[in-house]
Amino acid sequence: MTTTTDTSALAERFQETFGTAPDGVWQAPGRVNLIGEHTDYNEGFVLPFAIDKTAKVALRLRNDATVRLLSTFGGHGLVETSLEGLEPGSGQGWSRYPLGVAWVLKERGITVPGFDLLLDSDVPLGAGLSSSHAIECAVITALNELTDAGLNAEELVLETQRAENIFVGAPTGIMDQSASLRGAKGHAVFLDCRDQHVDLVPFDAESAGLVLLVIDTKVSHSHADGGYASRRASCELGAEVLGVTALRDVGVEDLEEASGVLDETTLRRVRHVVTENDRVLQTVELLGSHGPASIGLLLDASHASMRDDFEISCPELDLAVEAAKTHGAIGARMTGGGFGGSAIALTPVRQEQQVRDAVVRAFAQAGFTEPDIFTVTPAAGALRLA
Repeated sequence: MTTTTDTSALAERFQETFGTAPDGVWQAPGRVNLIGEHTDYNEGFVLPFAIDKTAKVALRLRNDATVRLLSTFGGHGLVETSLEGLEPGSGQGWSRYPLGVAWVLKERGITVPGFDLLLDSDVPLGAGLSSSHAIECAVITALNELTDAGLNAEELVLETQRAENIFVGAPTGIMDQSASLRGAKGHAVFLDCRDQHVDLVPFDAESAGLVLLVIDTKVSHSHADGGYASRRASCELGAEVLGVTALRDVGVEDLEEASGVLDETTLRRVRHVVTENDRVLQTVELLGSHGPASIGLLLDASHASMRDDFEISCPELDLAVEAAKTHGAIGARMTGGGFGGSAIALTPVRQEQQVRDAVVRAFAQAGFTEPDIFTVTPAAGALRLA
């Protein structure tokens, strides 16, 4: 997927396609989760940041209920449908995301007319960088403004979650939308998923002589499949057996007692979430006191927990992490929902190329598809461009 990057070029292409100028152009970023995986739907803590790869939408409201959708990336023709009779499960492919946003706004009682939309995105698909939420957040930011809905950031987060959960059918939490809608340049978003409280935590890898590499394994994943849902069900079972509202309420000190009442698999799922929440809190503390160079061991521990206790890694992710660490990264972990996608590697600038070469070499030796490796930096959240 490529991006025009030029806002005016996107607006011009919109006019060529739909015969009129757009009402505006909006963008929303993908996200990398620094640490805190599968804790969001357990009312826990996460630490993502918005990245400098975005979904842009040029959009114009119509005076009927027709929706026309087109993307700049190949293989997808114009999608035309109506908001009348729209219901969960409608649409195919990427069109589900803008349609889901329109549906949840209408369900909320907001008058949403039809619209024409042209999408342009450079957030890699299926890479665990939340390409779908970037689309949803760009669209809801546009429609919130154009319909005068007046929803605040917290409400936009919850509505995009409803679109993902109910309309698309993916049982995700609120982390991805929160990063995309509430991110800030140079900062990670420390989010309490119980009450949506956000603290912006400075994350300046460059000043520490570091880069954050993303290693896209090219193993595509989907949140709507059974693996993600089964992990969520295990967490809900664990909370029920332990008599708590959510696993957020279980501390590391409670795990020994939990081992006496949970089956082995549920215990491991619970242990990941509980220890991951603790790692998020430690990471925030270390970033404030010692900076990015101090969090490497926590990234490593997070990956081990996802690999062994939550069992959401895969051979490609494990190889990416090990090759990066062996050749200079100070910490590495898979990021995102799992079962494919990307790993991140916090790496000294002077060893960046060495790590890149080592990962590519390791994948070639294993017979895996060559990964895509790039750097990301914390960027601004969703906004209007034109």
